[in-house]
Amino acid sequence: MADTKREIERKYEATPGTPLPDLRKVSGVSDVVGKGVAELDAVYYDTADLRLAAAAITLRRRTGGADAGWHLKLPVARGVRDEITAPLSDLLPDRLAALVRAHTRNADVVPVVRLLSSRDVLHLVDADGALLAELSRDAVVAKRLTDGNRTAQWDEIEVELADGGDPAFLDAVDKKLRKAGVLPADSPSKLARALAETGSVPEERPAARAPKAAGDHVLAYLRDKRDALVANDPGVRRDLPDAVHQMRVATRRLRSAFRSYGKVVDRAVTDPLADELKWLAAELGVARDHEVLSERLRSRVDALPDTLVLGPVHARLRIRSAGGGAEAQKRAVAALDSERYLALLDALDTLLADPPLRKAASRPPEDVMAKAVLKDYARLSTRVEHALDLPPGRERDLAMHDARKAAKRARYAAEAARPALGKAAKRFAKRMKAVQNLLGEHQDSVVAREVLRDLAIQAHAAGETAFTWGLLYGQEQAGAADSERELPEVWQRASRPKMRAALAG
Repeated sequence: MADTKREIERKYEATPGTPLPDLRKVSGVSDVVGKGVAELDAVYYDTADLRLAAAAITLRRRTGGADAGWHLKLPVARGVRDEITAPLSDLLPDRLAALVRAHTRNADVVPVVRLLSSRDVLHLVDADGALLAELSRDAVVAKRLTDGNRTAQWDEIEVELADGGDPAFLDAVDKKLRKAGVLPADSPSKLARALAETGSVPEERPAARAPKAAGDHVLAYLRDKRDALVANDPGVRRDLPDAVHQMRVATRRLRSAFRSYGKVVDRAVTDPLADELKWLAAELGVARDHEVLSERLRSRVDALPDTLVLGPVHARLRIRSAGGGAEAQKRAVAALDSERYLALLDALDTLLADPPLRKAASRPPEDVMAKAVLKDYARLSTRVEHALDLPPGRERDLAMHDARKAAKRARYAAEAARPALGKAAKRFAKRMKAVQNLLGEHQDSVVAREVLRDLAIQAHAAGETAFTWGLLYGQEQAGAADSERELPEVWQRASRPKMRAALAG
């Protein structure tokens, strides 16, 4: 069993004699209550090459204090981390090991640093005695457990916001501390400082040079999406809102870039990776598609007058949502636990470390990337015109779905080209997104109608009225017809020649 909390804190440099200002003068603070001194013993774990530290992730086993156990801290923003805890045990809990697997892969996780901290704790409380923040003065002794077993020691002050508190309160405390000469710490965490002062630190990724050629721009985009893929892995495992969507988008953008910029990065190498990304997106898609459709159906039912909701409609939706959602989440996590997924991550790293660049990679991006975007536009144009030529029905539905995928690819190609092509690419991507959204709404209606029909059959078989399901089916059908009527106008705005001319300069 693992618990999670959002940790929002500030760290400051200190010496044993650093005086604290009167923090009762901070707005909202009624008293500063001493809570005594705790002796903490924490062992930090990482791979031998410090992959977790390189990603600003900390994993430790700590005894002493009120929260003894395993602690995993995942970065959210500067000074903000999600802390996931598990009960004290001799071995790393499987749940925590899984949350860092996208970084550790198949490497062993071993003890790298031991920190002994003598912590003097103060509570900043309001007039009702409610905790606003916890201030700790730590005297730290660090011992490297690898790389020569060197030691270091220092003092620091840490202020952590109470659960549910307003981050602005930390700003007020920060202002008071700075006025007293207490300055922010240079290191973002104890582990980072311990590593820096006792031996080697994580190998830094080479600083990206300012993009010049087309290859520079494409590789920068691919690295960003690879990083997004890895960063969203823990969120998918934790079933966080939107995590599956963001991870799936990263897979799609990588695949799209491989295809759009095949003149830059050799498709003989990237096509097998694109196939693996397609597999991963499909495994994640079960969870995402179920989530989106469940929300769509709920909102449709909620919008109906009560007099038109006949039978156990809400209960049937809850059963569908809970059952399918749990299975979809299991499937997504199973994919992330597979060796196939880890091999995909390794292959992406290998590709980016030694990219198979083609001749066009060294050419100016304004030429190469504009041509790629316009080629994707031409592909989209053919598909849209084909869809518009078909009569309403299944064939048109399929053609509009194909056009949607082409619109997404053209949009992604333009977004990748934006650093090189500027506002012209931004405007083009915006128009492609409008086409994609309209076609996406149409496709969502097609899928929703299939599910509504199944729900109506289930209701009828159970002796329930299928009236509400039929009503919703009719609404979805009407909405799809509206999308089809709107498409010519939306496409006309997106296909104006001047937008394409601006891309070409």
